[in-house]
Amino acid sequence: MKLTTEGESLLQYVKLSLENEGMTLSKIQKASFEHIIEIGISGPSSILRSRVIPNLLSQKAKYPKVRFRFDLSDGIENQEKLKTGQCDLAILEHQEVTKEMDSRILRAERFKLYVPKAWKKRKLLDVVENEAIIDFDPSDRMTYQYLEKYRLKNKAQPNRHYANNTDALLSMIEMGVGYSVLAEDFAKDAIKKGEIVDISPDQFFDYKIALAWYYRPEMPEYFKAIIKAIS
Repeated sequence: MKLTTEGESLLQYVKLSLENEGMTLSKIQKASFEHIIEIGISGPSSILRSRVIPNLLSQKAKYPKVRFRFDLSDGIENQEKLKTGQCDLAILEHQEVTKEMDSRILRAERFKLYVPKAWKKRKLLDVVENEAIIDFDPSDRMTYQYLEKYRLKNKAQPNRHYANNTDALLSMIEMGVGYSVLAEDFAKDAIKKGEIVDISPDQFFDYKIALAWYYRPEMPEYFKAIIKAIS
């Protein structure tokens, strides 16, 4: 079963009411912020690993009772997770943010095309025409968007490899299974080690993203701090 739009709105209200109840009881008992609060954050694994998790470490000392639940999710379901209350914050593509959500625009995630080091002297067109794409799953359009930008999509092999884990996808590139686009922040360590190569350093695709959440009439300070820390 799937919630209606009205049901999704009611669910967000119930979640907020329960959270406010806990905060109120804590204050009445003169033990403000003594209860544990869990904050769920869903988003692409590359962004959470390279930007979100490191940035939120600064909040650990200030809000010791907050517990983070990071959901590294590279599929297309993060909007649905936010709507159904499976997370409190979600990193979404701009077009996925709906009018009932609050949001904050984040720095775009830059994607570049990477190949194994053995292919470093090959031309991009040669790779696109003769090698297979490696993507997350059939719904993943990131490599196609990159190729469309440079008018290369019609040159690409029609059948792709899939690996629904970014580490596995990176390993497949290293082993010469194919090529793919990866977030620049995520790929930088593998580049330094010489495991993969960017054969078109001047070409890139910027994935426009936003941090989204549902409106809170009395937003707690810890929630404000978390939003501010995620850039």
